[in-house]
Amino acid sequence: MQGIYFSSDALVCRPTSVRLVLTMPCNTSVKLNGKVAVVTGGSSGMGYEAAMNLANHGARVIIASRNAARLEEATKQIIAETGNSNVSYKTVDLASLSSVRNLAREINMEDKVNVLINNAGAIALPDRLTADDLNLTMQVNYLGAFLLTFLLLPKLRASAPSRIVNGVAATMYVGDIDFDHWNDLGRYNVITALGTSKLAVALFSAELDNRLKNTGVTANSFDPFLVKDTNLLSNIPQGLQNVSQFFLNIVGQRKEDVGEQIAYLAAAPELEGVSGRLFKFCHEFPNHWLVHNRHFTKRLWEESKKAVKISGKEDWEMSNAI
Repeated sequence: MQGIYFSSDALVCRPTSVRLVLTMPCNTSVKLNGKVAVVTGGSSGMGYEAAMNLANHGARVIIASRNAARLEEATKQIIAETGNSNVSYKTVDLASLSSVRNLAREINMEDKVNVLINNAGAIALPDRLTADDLNLTMQVNYLGAFLLTFLLLPKLRASAPSRIVNGVAATMYVGDIDFDHWNDLGRYNVITALGTSKLAVALFSAELDNRLKNTGVTANSFDPFLVKDTNLLSNIPQGLQNVSQFFLNIVGQRKEDVGEQIAYLAAAPELEGVSGRLFKFCHEFPNHWLVHNRHFTKRLWEESKKAVKISGKEDWEMSNAI
C-alpha cells in the first residue's frame, strides 16, 4: 500500500502510524480566566467540544448556532461538565446576513473578545440563493463568517492579543473561485460547492493575516480531516450517507479530539503570534497555493465586502485602516 503523508516537519506517516497521528495529544494547561471566546456551530459536534475545552480552561464562552433549544441544552451540559458557569449562547443563522449582523451587535456589547472560532458550516445544501441573493453554500460556509469577523475585528483588535481560527477542508483543493459566477446555480456539485466555499475561507484567513500585521490579532485555519461522529452528513441522500458514515467510522477522528485541536489553536501559549498558517492534527500543513497570491486574496476581501453589503457605517477600514 502507498504511504500516506501527513506532513509538517518532514513527518511521514505510513498507514500503520495514521492512528498514532490522529490521536496525538495537543492539549494545553494554560488558564484562560478573563478571556472571552466565541464559537460558531457550538451547540454540537466538534464546535461543542471546542467550547467545552475552552470552558474547562476558564474562558467565558459564547456558543452560537441556529437552534435555540440545542444551544440551551449544550450550554447547560458545558456548565455541568466543566463547573464554569460563565457560558452562554446566542442564536445565529448564517444564511441570513441580518441574523449575522444581529449576532455581531450582541457580541460587540461584550467588554472584550479574545477568540473567534468560525467553525459552523454545512455540506450538500440545496442549490439555491438565500434571501440575500447569495449562493446558499457560499454564504453559510464563508460569507457569513466573513461578515461576522469583519464586524468583530475592531473589538478583537481592542482586546489583543486575540486569535481567529477558521475551519477549512481538504476539498478546498478542488475549489474554483470565479467572482463573476460564484453565485451561479447549477455550477457546482456537492464536492466542488464545499471546496469552493472552503477555499474562500483559506484565502480569507491569508488576507486577514496580511491585514492584521502588528495588531496583536492572529488568524489561522484548521482542517479537521474527517470526523466520524457529527451530523454533517445529514443533508446527503441516505444511501450515500450510509456508505460515507461507514468510511468515516474507520478513518475519522472523534469529535472530542478535533475539539481539543481547535481549542489548542485558540489557546496554546506557544502559538502566540503565529498567524497565516494551516493546521491539521495540531501540526502546520502546506496551505493552498493561492494563499500566496496577494492580488487574489485582496480581491476576495473586496468582493466579499460587496457581497455582504458592508455599509459606510460598518466599514471601519475607511477611517481606521490596518
